[in-house]
Amino acid sequence: MLHEALLQPILKLAGIHKSFGGVQALCDVSFDLLPGEVHALIGENGAGKSTLVKIITGAHQPDAGTIELAGQQVEDLDPQRARGLGIAAIYQQPALFPDLSVAENIAFGLEPPGFWRRVRWPARRARAEKVLEEVGAQLDPDAAAGTLTMPQQQLVEIAKAVSFDARVLILDEPTASLSDGETEHLFSVIRRLKAQGVGMIYISHRLDELPQIADRVTAFRDGRYVGTAQVAGTSRGELIRMMVGRELSAVFPKTSVPAGAPLLEARGLSSRAEGVLGIDLTVRAGEIVGLAGLVGAGRTELARVLFGLSPADAGSILFRGKPITIDSPGAASALGIAYVPEDRRRHGVILDLPVSANATLAHLPALSRWGLLDFAAERRLADDFVSRLAVKTPSIDVPVGQLSGGNQQKVALVRWLATEPSLLILDEPTQGIDVGSKAEIHRLMCELAARGLGILMISSELPEILGMSDRIVVMHAGTIVGELNRAEATQERVLELALGHGGGGPARNPVVAATEAPQRGGRA
Repeated sequence: MLHEALLQPILKLAGIHKSFGGVQALCDVSFDLLPGEVHALIGENGAGKSTLVKIITGAHQPDAGTIELAGQQVEDLDPQRARGLGIAAIYQQPALFPDLSVAENIAFGLEPPGFWRRVRWPARRARAEKVLEEVGAQLDPDAAAGTLTMPQQQLVEIAKAVSFDARVLILDEPTASLSDGETEHLFSVIRRLKAQGVGMIYISHRLDELPQIADRVTAFRDGRYVGTAQVAGTSRGELIRMMVGRELSAVFPKTSVPAGAPLLEARGLSSRAEGVLGIDLTVRAGEIVGLAGLVGAGRTELARVLFGLSPADAGSILFRGKPITIDSPGAASALGIAYVPEDRRRHGVILDLPVSANATLAHLPALSRWGLLDFAAERRLADDFVSRLAVKTPSIDVPVGQLSGGNQQKVALVRWLATEPSLLILDEPTQGIDVGSKAEIHRLMCELAARGLGILMISSELPEILGMSDRIVVMHAGTIVGELNRAEATQERVLELALGHGGGGPARNPVVAATEAPQRGGRA
């Protein structure tokens, strides 16, 4: 990128104010983007990032302030005009029409309107092939968008933006559900667009990836502009301080709790349907066991088997020392096993239902009599847990879809904590939430472990695995390939095992490893 002093901002916002019903969402915010720059935008959930993006894309009108595009002031911006000016946004969940082809999705909104207009199919397909090639996407233009994977859909969205010569491209949490390989491919596409002079606003909670892709970073806090810095000269700790306004050394607040008796023991557990084989795993009371591995290693699949979502066809499971059969989620729940899945928006919460209904959904039998729900008891229970977990919501009657990602995750936890479980399976418990919310979730996990809950935590973030686990179990190709106690675990060692390069023979005995694991305290 050319030196920024020689470049005129392609996008410039100054003194932006925006309120909703008396609540100040943005206050005197300024922001600029240079051609050929990746400008990261960071901040906790509720900091104002989404509101700023909606103003840039014309979805919201600012109450005050100015917007300039290529030096020209723009007023009365709406989504159609923003698109015509070359502004495009790609969100975490791509907004494609699943039943239309890739070529049709790319053409949608670009071709001139008219009732008698004739569709030029060869030209439409040729244009799709051209822009797909430009972004390095090896996709069939005739394939239905609904059959594509998440990263493939993101590439189609980027190709769509390229097709109408987008000058400003907004990427909102683009890597949240991507593997390392898919992320690197996305980064190569971003670098290609950057070389073509496209300015990109990059929103991400994954601070560790910013040095790989971003030039500058701007932080928001409580709807206000905090500051802008060059990414190359800014440490992760400094970024966190910009976001939260305080030191955050307690992102992984481990406390010392002795491990108790075994809660769950899997012996030779296998499931052909889920592709897991010969699993030996123990989770003890008061212990957080981290389940690490690359995407596709079988971690979520193992969780599904343990919770009864998929059948086991070999091996055995013991719970509190007694042989059991878990053939359904109901059977798992009755034993005291709870499961918070990875995709909270699809499987963890029901977005259209209020907080109260979501919080008590797994506890309805205990709140019902003669088949009728005791609404007063439901509200009391929801109020109690919302208070205990510090869920930030105007009331328990608000739909969960209106809450931030971190608070949605807390509601997903409330649902199962209300059942008073003994074992909690957490799949990517802090994915896509800000640093402050991560610290709150981690603190809650430690409190639960201190009360004697056993926790099996699946995470793709190595710092989280190392910082929160008493023991780390590593999976590769559907089986456990190694186990490390807290003292011996390093990022290099975990990755070595995850890549299938463990060497050193079979995994250590889980019970022995748990006995040898040091008491909690300090960071890995």
